Amino acid sequence: MPLAIIPLLLTAVLVVLTVVVGGVTLTLERANHEGFELSQLRDRDRVRHGRFLQQQTTGVVDFPVQGTYDPYLIGLYFTRVQLGTPPKEFYVQIDTGSDVLWIQLEFFDPSISSTVSQISCSDQRCALGTQTSDSSCNDPNQCGYTFQYGDGSGTSGYYVADSIYFDSVVGNSLTANNSAQVVFGCSTSQTGDLTKPDRAVDGIFGFGQQGLSVISQLSSQGITPNSFSHCLKGENGGGGILVLGQIVEPNLVYTPLVPSQYVFYYARLELMPI
Repeated sequence: MPLAIIPLLLTAVLVVLTVVVGGVTLTLERANHEGFELSQLRDRDRVRHGRFLQQQTTGVVDFPVQGTYDPYLIGLYFTRVQLGTPPKEFYVQIDTGSDVLWIQLEFFDPSISSTVSQISCSDQRCALGTQTSDSSCNDPNQCGYTFQYGDGSGTSGYYVADSIYFDSVVGNSLTANNSAQVVFGCSTSQTGDLTKPDRAVDGIFGFGQQGLSVISQLSSQGITPNSFSHCLKGENGGGGILVLGQIVEPNLVYTPLVPSQYVFYYARLELMPI
């Protein structure tokens, strides 16, 4: 399916998962935060980022998280991204089981952005798309794609490159309104659950391991580490924290990921006392 997540209760326990895309480590932190609001946890983690990333040349990018695991409410987690010039904000579903960021064409019009460029079939970035989708090159000037998700839903469209905007933290400094060129999909059609009103987001933000994931693209440009960290809140309206970059702190416990030929991340969890 497009989304497979485990809700975490922040009022009693905070579990921070750091998945290193290019390696095999999973960071787990267990702490008591009873009585803390999510905004307080985010502010505290921002200070942590500054304290423990001072020696790194790459930054940490923070995305807001909304939504909930509850299928009777929203039933998914999503964040906001800004793309194009001038920037336009989109709501995208968070998905660790796929790689590509894509936006429905009805919401993102490439002809309006002054910084957009088409991805042709001869572009080496089009070749990266074959790692995660069925690429099509009926038009040599347009690199197309087709995705099929585990729940039977799917989407097809074509790739473009344009600016993505974000705030980054390097050391103790917060730099607002940074931008970088990334490749993402313009979806011309959707099928299955992606057409239902309760799944009415503008697209999907893939956090997989392949070359066209935003994580891999920003890492290859030296903007962020090749990793992401996320914390999902499972009560009181949901929400959470999503960070591109690794939370580095002493006294954390690491466990290896289980090697897999699939796009998903696996860890062997034997016990989690609460």
